[in-house]
Amino acid sequence: MSATQGLETYLVGGAVRDQLLGRAARERDYVVIGATAEEMLDRGFLQVGKDFPVFLHPETKDEYALARTERKTAPGYHGFQVHAEPDVTLEQDLMRRDLTINALALNPNGGVIDPYGGLADLEARILRHVSPAFCEDPVRILRLARFAARYADLDFQVADETLVLMRDMVDAGEVDALVPERVWQEMSRALMEDRPSRFFEVLRDCGALARLLPELERLWGVPQPEKWHPEIDAGVHVMLVVDMAARLSGDLEVRFAALCHDLGKGTTPADILPRHHGHEERGVALVDDVCERFKIPSRCRELARITAGSHGLVHKVDELRASTILDLLERADGIRRPARFEQMLIACEADYRGRTGHAERPYPQADTLRLLLRAVTAVDVGGIARATSERRLIPERIRAVRIAAIKGARQGLA
Repeated sequence: MSATQGLETYLVGGAVRDQLLGRAARERDYVVIGATAEEMLDRGFLQVGKDFPVFLHPETKDEYALARTERKTAPGYHGFQVHAEPDVTLEQDLMRRDLTINALALNPNGGVIDPYGGLADLEARILRHVSPAFCEDPVRILRLARFAARYADLDFQVADETLVLMRDMVDAGEVDALVPERVWQEMSRALMEDRPSRFFEVLRDCGALARLLPELERLWGVPQPEKWHPEIDAGVHVMLVVDMAARLSGDLEVRFAALCHDLGKGTTPADILPRHHGHEERGVALVDDVCERFKIPSRCRELARITAGSHGLVHKVDELRASTILDLLERADGIRRPARFEQMLIACEADYRGRTGHAERPYPQADTLRLLLRAVTAVDVGGIARATSERRLIPERIRAVRIAAIKGARQGLA
């Protein structure tokens, strides 16, 4: 007997939404009506987690959740009381969901069940909350913003009344109760979409960005020299950069580095604007602040620090002395970690091309630095060490030969 034979089950959520949009579903979740946890276990399902009655199918490993309702009992993400009993209906279960486009179900015959207008909102490309209960869970703000990024190519917009509700949640301090790790989870998933800028724009529209990432929020309205930045506004520039990084790389580290590369411009003294002298150094400290706050993985933090501190030099590589180039390679640890150095070059290319009118321009600086790094790594460090009689002179000798290698490689470019 099939594990689901005799159960009243419905495909729900993202799988239904994506199927109706003509997209491949990332996961398949089911809701079960009229069953108990004991019955699910007797059928061979494996219960996962302790907070919600969710089970894995013994063969397909798809998720099957008992229909449930939720009631807010305390601030924050975990303050809910769950009711999962056989008397909970499909409509009640769908009502607790965040957006109308996620409150759709398919019966086993493929019929769509749409009690809250999700089909119409899919057609109109609208992100709308199902009920006022949306405001009980601040994570829903992040999820909505992430959906805006995921479906940016379809131009989904936030419903006016939903945006008002989100702003009320921010004003009520709900966003302040978010667990840092959950914020990073949603942010990192949004960064991996094709147009991550939409995530941050939606958060900015409702006021959540200023509470979560003030280092990023303060970039909007900050001017840059029009000669180098036709878009002028530093916030607009960073959004162009993060979208360009998404186009150039599938690495989360590169996309996060692109997001953070210019944070220092938000702290530029007003009397020197639109110039931003010293923003790279200030930006490194701000990257540290952000990464500490959200407990961001070290691989993302390290690349973001290197990119924030060095992107200005990378752009000007043709103007730098050979010794300065070697300093750059060593500071970025490019000799020992060439793969990460390559990630930094891609983030810098995204910065260069993430400007109005520059999206299709070449970025020869990256190729130049790749060539110079190869020249430096080709230096026979062991041979130099063996040929140097005084140990204390070895580092100086290696540095001199590496600088010579850079000079020779540059002459080959001329």
